[in-house]
Amino acid sequence: MATFRGLRRVLQASHFLVVIPLGLIVIITALDLALPRSVHLGPLLVVAPALTASFAGPWCTAVIGALAMAAEVVDGLGQGVLGRFEHHVEMIALFAVTAVVVVFRAIHERHQAVLHQVRSISEITQRVLLRPLPRRVGPLRIASIYLAAAAEAKIGGDLYAAARADNVTRLLIGDVRGKGLAAINDAAASLCAFREASHRHLSLSTLITRMETSICQNLTERAETDPDVQECFVTAAVVEIPDTEPTVNVIACGHPPPLLLRGNRVLTLQPDQVGPPLGLELLKASEPRPATYPFGPGDVLLLYTDGVIEARDRTGEFFDLPARLGERAGDDVDTLVERIREHLFLHVDGRPDDDTVMIAIERLPAPGP
Repeated sequence: MATFRGLRRVLQASHFLVVIPLGLIVIITALDLALPRSVHLGPLLVVAPALTASFAGPWCTAVIGALAMAAEVVDGLGQGVLGRFEHHVEMIALFAVTAVVVVFRAIHERHQAVLHQVRSISEITQRVLLRPLPRRVGPLRIASIYLAAAAEAKIGGDLYAAARADNVTRLLIGDVRGKGLAAINDAAASLCAFREASHRHLSLSTLITRMETSICQNLTERAETDPDVQECFVTAAVVEIPDTEPTVNVIACGHPPPLLLRGNRVLTLQPDQVGPPLGLELLKASEPRPATYPFGPGDVLLLYTDGVIEARDRTGEFFDLPARLGERAGDDVDTLVERIREHLFLHVDGRPDDDTVMIAIERLPAPGP
């Protein structure tokens, strides 16, 4: 429905703007007829179809071009130069310019249609692959934001997911090396492994091991067709939050550590044991163990990808995420992620160059008796 409303606004705007080239045709023709014959403004009529092509479709541009040619004929009759060679050249030039802009406008609209189809497919892919996180699960309130580096792509190499089992909430955030279909393939393998292991009630350590196995198997299957597959890997962080205990368990595999907001303080939850990225077959030597931290009512946990902390401004300075969090202590999670997004856009003076995910999780106070 929103798409149709947007299209209607564009069409209404086009209908309003078409008054401009029509007015130019009338003004130029009237002035040319009123001025002495030594002053000839007819060549200026070419502006009308050229201007129309900037906001209207090929048919409207062709109509404006035809009206401009009709005005050129009226102008020639009024000044008595209709049969002259110079006037014939002007008519041919006006026709040629109109034909060129109509063709280019038609090609542009075809490309726009293809781009719209690609965007629709990417949005469907995102809905299937990256399911929206629940706003409320157990004693937790969750807010998230996903920004693909290419606005028209809608989806990139960052991934996230949430799973619920046995009064425990697990959340995954990760970053796939690379872009395009290969990155989406690796992200899908990671998400499927996480969801399957979570529903099997496996421990957090076993879950990470299962993800490593699944990702390595996926990369092995791609090795025959993708020569760069050996350089692929996935960084990931998985957190486990029980409903009945004010704690959070964290396993990080080459991923930036979560941040904890407690009052006016910002704490970095850096586990003593940080595993290597997944897909490199380096977890076989030792199974990673989760690190446990206090996570009580009112605390906010922030998960993020390196697209946030590695965003640079024009001087090359990185985005200071902990400092921004400290400024906004006390905000609800929805306001928190939205304000960080605004600060991030201001920092890079536009859209970040890398895919970006932020997930804020707040533990709510226990309901009263």
